[in-house]
Amino acid sequence: MAHAPHQLGQAGEEAAATYLLAQGYQVLARGYRHGRAEVDLVLQLGTNLLIFAEVKTRSSGQFGEPETFVSARKKELFRLAATHLQEEMDWRGDIRFDILALTLLSSGFRIEHFEDAFY
Repeated sequence: MAHAPHQLGQAGEEAAATYLLAQGYQVLARGYRHGRAEVDLVLQLGTNLLIFAEVKTRSSGQFGEPETFVSARKKELFRLAATHLQEEMDWRGDIRFDILALTLLSSGFRIEHFEDAFY
């Protein structure tokens, strides 16, 4: 079944959030915006780790290397949003940037989780 890119992205974010909740993550925000930056998922793991996750969803094909998923500009905006949110939350713990790569298969999504994908 064909999905419009926007619908596919939303379905991917939903699948990623469900996957992460099952792994013990807490979802603090979806689509967190600060200025021109948007972070797909803001998560917490345990009491001391805040995670900013970019969700990349494709209908088919290969992604290539994880570091090619996110442009330098996007990483810069991502870090700005992360810094802003940390200040807003008065966060003193660790932070991590993750990428979740989802590929749509006939049986659902294949999810690859890249922890510490960039800095």
